[in-house]
Amino acid sequence: MEDSLRPPELDRRSALFLDFDGTLVPIAPRPDRIEVGAWLVPTLQRLQDALDGALALVSGRPLSELDAWLAPLRLPAAGVHGVERRDAAGHTRVLAGALPAELVHRVERLVARSPDLRLEHKPAALALHYRDAPHLGDMCARMMLAAARPHADWTVLIGKCVVEVKPRGATKADAVHEFLTHPAFAGRRPVFVGDDATDEDGFAAVQAVGGLGIKIGAGPSGAQCRLSGPEAVRVWLQAALQQWSCPLPPTG
Repeated sequence: MEDSLRPPELDRRSALFLDFDGTLVPIAPRPDRIEVGAWLVPTLQRLQDALDGALALVSGRPLSELDAWLAPLRLPAAGVHGVERRDAAGHTRVLAGALPAELVHRVERLVARSPDLRLEHKPAALALHYRDAPHLGDMCARMMLAAARPHADWTVLIGKCVVEVKPRGATKADAVHEFLTHPAFAGRRPVFVGDDATDEDGFAAVQAVGGLGIKIGAGPSGAQCRLSGPEAVRVWLQAALQQWSCPLPPTG
């Protein structure tokens, strides 16, 4: 990676927004098979304390899964690409109701005929995973787009080996804008770190207000900076803690 694309040191006056899969933990063959490094929970806790609470997760996962993987930590977070929102006080809301039954049944029929596909039901969203059958990716995208087309309030996101249907009005960008109105985040320079096409609106949101987008891994992106992978994210985050004279957790 070119040095000109490496992010600067994290400023203690920043508001930090972090994706999860592919950013803080490596992508796994299935979402339930990730490995969370021993460094992650204590590092996030130290960062939240050092930033006076201005740290939030912004992920495609439901909040319940983020909490399970990061227990006992419960951070401010946006789950399901912004559909679920939890503020610093722990108050949670869901921005949409149930998916149209016709749409769900149409996708379920496809999955029933294709055992290599995996369907994940999320709060107000549906994710079709094809990591075990990458040759079916184009077909999955076409099918999900066709299933969602009659339903104007729902849209399709295409990520890494996954196609999702979610409410049109809830995005990672909207979640970031909302967090920036909360006292812990207001007046700070936002930094958004993510690895997928689904993070691009987050990059655009923070950069539009003078913040910094950091793309993890290869691929086209509108982010201003890059890091090579989750291990590079760990090094970058812990370098900030060390610069701020905060105790470092183990790296295992």
